[in-house]
Amino acid sequence: MAQKSQAHDKQVLHKLGYAQELSRRMSGFSNFAISFSIICILAGGISAFPAAFNALGSGGAFLIWLVGGVLALSVAFGMGQIASSFPTAGGLYHWSSHLGGKFWGWATAWFNLIGLICVVSSVDVLLYTVFFKDLLLATVLGVDVSGWGATQQTIFLVIALGSQAILNHYYIDITTKLTDWSGYVILGLTVILIVTLFAFSSVPLDFTRLWTFQNVTGDAGGGVVPFRTESVAFAFLLGLSYVCYTITGFDASAHTSEETQDAQVNVPKGMWTAVFWSWVFGLVAVAAYVLTMPDLNEAAALGWGSFFYMWSASRMPFALSLFLAVGMVLVNYVCALAGLTSTSRMMYAFARDGGLPASKTLSNVSTKYRTP
Repeated sequence: MAQKSQAHDKQVLHKLGYAQELSRRMSGFSNFAISFSIICILAGGISAFPAAFNALGSGGAFLIWLVGGVLALSVAFGMGQIASSFPTAGGLYHWSSHLGGKFWGWATAWFNLIGLICVVSSVDVLLYTVFFKDLLLATVLGVDVSGWGATQQTIFLVIALGSQAILNHYYIDITTKLTDWSGYVILGLTVILIVTLFAFSSVPLDFTRLWTFQNVTGDAGGGVVPFRTESVAFAFLLGLSYVCYTITGFDASAHTSEETQDAQVNVPKGMWTAVFWSWVFGLVAVAAYVLTMPDLNEAAALGWGSFFYMWSASRMPFALSLFLAVGMVLVNYVCALAGLTSTSRMMYAFARDGGLPASKTLSNVSTKYRTP
């Protein structure tokens, strides 16, 4: 059955004008997992949380995730529909070339490539600043990191990005296993975090917080939104950056189309299921964050520290907080690893069509590792 599927995938790819150079090693779950790992609600869902909470308060954060998730899901359905007809690496730019012409394909390619590079870089930076340094070392272990600066960050990023690049090129099977593993771990850790926050909270549950809106732009929100606006609608739009940053990168399912078995079915399914489950579990997580904060005004005034305020207020045991913090560091590392996989496939596809400098080199596929 698998051989029949691979033969069909190869035939579809040939009809689109491309040879089967990459290895079709990814199952439907693996295709889902790479997008789910990049979205990673324990990455942007935490580091970007103040973008919503420190704009419109507790109700704003909840509603922004609710509405933003619906919008993201509609995009995933639309992209999935196109991916079922054009299951190729490169995804977005290849679709744009077919549907809108060469110029739109070229423009989409560059925007997508720049975006992917920025996403991988930002995730690794936040892996260091938010999860490794501030959460694991400073908050949980009590390490004094006040003197840490650019040197420590640079060393960390070189190690993180270097190891992710090596895994992507030489150990793609391990990379796939890690992203598969991450799919399970993200769900498990999210559930444990939610249960922990409620179980060890000293705050009486007040569900009205989920529909209580408060304009905390400017100084009231610790300057997360650096100016005060009287427009609640504008504050809501600014807060949507929370969802835009978190529920993104699910085009990874498309970028790995040529490595996915039964791509015309599994790629669209991988996209929308990754977005759907991220949205559902993320919504419950956001509710847990705002419901377990001792004081909403005090949390908002701390700006980008509002999540840490909520975390520190919890009476969770040290062993449990250490387990959660280490788990978040690991899934954030895999988040960036999956993002780099997506980036490399997009670059490979664009270079294959001659769109990048040194395209011949960048489109070369290793005969040994079957990776770009």
